[in-house]
Amino acid sequence: MAAIPTYRWRLAPDGLATRRQLRARGLRPGGQDVAAQLERPRRRREPLVAYLYSIEQAKPVRPMTPAKWAALAKANAARRICPECRRDAGYVIPPSLGMCTPCAYPEEQRAA
Repeated sequence: MAAIPTYRWRLAPDGLATRRQLRARGLRPGGQDVAAQLERPRRRREPLVAYLYSIEQAKPVRPMTPAKWAALAKANAARRICPECRRDAGYVIPPSLGMCTPCAYPEEQRAA
């Protein structure tokens, strides 16, 4: 098993990019293997590792289909529906509350 090249943080050669950097350019790894890795040292902990991919072998991001857009809209709408009162809250319901603000904090408790 061959070890992949490891570079220090911010010292990677040109032609390599992380997944986020590829995405910012409208690209994706496209099934290629990891070309190298970056290591960012941290005090008293394991270093952070970021995998690098070849920009030349990267493929364009697949476009969103109408079905994918519809599924995304449906998922985002579901995050706005309160499970208690079944109404659209008008905002994404926070997971910490699990329900809309009026259901989480009824009038009786706010007045006291």
